[in-house]
Order: sequence, then C-alpha cells, then structure tokens
Amino acid sequence: MVWFSLRCVLSRNHLCGRTLFRTLSAVNTASTAMSFEWPWQYNFPPFFTLQPNVDTRQKQLAAWCSLVLSYCRHHKLYTVDVMEVQESPVFNNKKIERKLSVEAIQVVFEELRKKGNLEWLDKNKSRCLVMWRRPEEWGKLIYQWVSKNGMNNSVFTLYELSNGDDTGGEEFHGLEDWMLQRSLQALQTEGKAEIITMDDGKGVKFF
Repeated sequence: MVWFSLRCVLSRNHLCGRTLFRTLSAVNTASTAMSFEWPWQYNFPPFFTLQPNVDTRQKQLAAWCSLVLSYCRHHKLYTVDVMEVQESPVFNNKKIERKLSVEAIQVVFEELRKKGNLEWLDKNKSRCLVMWRRPEEWGKLIYQWVSKNGMNNSVFTLYELSNGDDTGGEEFHGLEDWMLQRSLQALQTEGKAEIITMDDGKGVKFF
C-alpha cells in the first residue's frame, strides 16, 4: 500500500525545489527550514526510502535530482561531500524523522552523473562536483555580460570575473575556479574568448 501510495503521489507532480546554504558545514537547520520553501514530497516519509517498483523509483529519482540541483543552485554549492550532505536538511528531514541513506544518496548522485550534472572526485564516490548549470550555460551568461557592457576585446583575470566588483550583481559572481575555467574553455571552443597566461595567473580575452 505504501508503494502504491508513493507511486500515485509521485505521478501527480515532479519536484520543483529551491535550496539551502553555500557550505554544508555552515548550515543552520532552524534558519534553513524557515528560508527554504520545501517541495511537497519532502514531507512524505516514503520519499526517503528508494522504492522497489521500477516506474516509481524513476519518478522518485527524478524528484530527488531536481531537489539536489535546486538546493545547490539556490546557495551556490558546487562541491559536495556525501557524508556531510546526509546530515544537511535536504536529505535529513528532522520534522518527520526521515533521512536518506548514504547508499541512496549515491544512487541519486549517480543519476545526476548520467544526466551530466555531476562528476565524482574519487573512486569511493564520497565527494563530487555538482553542475546545476553546465559550463556552456555559464559561458553564455559570462559572454552576455561582456557584450552588454561593451567589453569585447578586453582582458580579465579569472579573479576579476568571479570576484571583482564589476561582476558583483551577476549570477556567475563567486563561481568556483574549476567551473569558471570550464566555462571559458567552452567560449574558447566557440571562438568567443581566449584563455591566456598572465604574470599573476590565468586570464581571458573576449572577442
């Protein structure tokens, strides 16, 4: 009956999560719960147990994937430790006393990997990079900013792009270095930029 109920509930809707804090170690459960609008599945106990029925599990995994990406996007989280994230509110609903197991989290993350939204950092699958926006999408945002401000043919350091005052109000402000470089590589492939070596590190010239 529980499996049937979950199948029916999951069939009604897919997850549209928003999310939490930039660093998992800094998450405050109480304030997070107040600031985050949780999806309805989050308070449904069977959601925290992977279901044996194939169709039901597919819907369940799609819901979890959506939640994780929204979680990371809202709080600009790029690097995740599986053990740490298990204790964060996204996988640990203290209100209903349900927590997704480490094994189940790895299944969810593996599903994200198949979709191109995640890369494992180690063979044990204990840490990963989460790409809630792909490098090509970041590159497009960065190039739009460059063009909008008439900065074509200008040179920037990577620090200026991700942490400079001029980009303070942009979505890519604070972008981690590994993702910034991949985004610029995507633009370089498109002939819109060239990554260069500067005295104080890497830079980029936009065309």
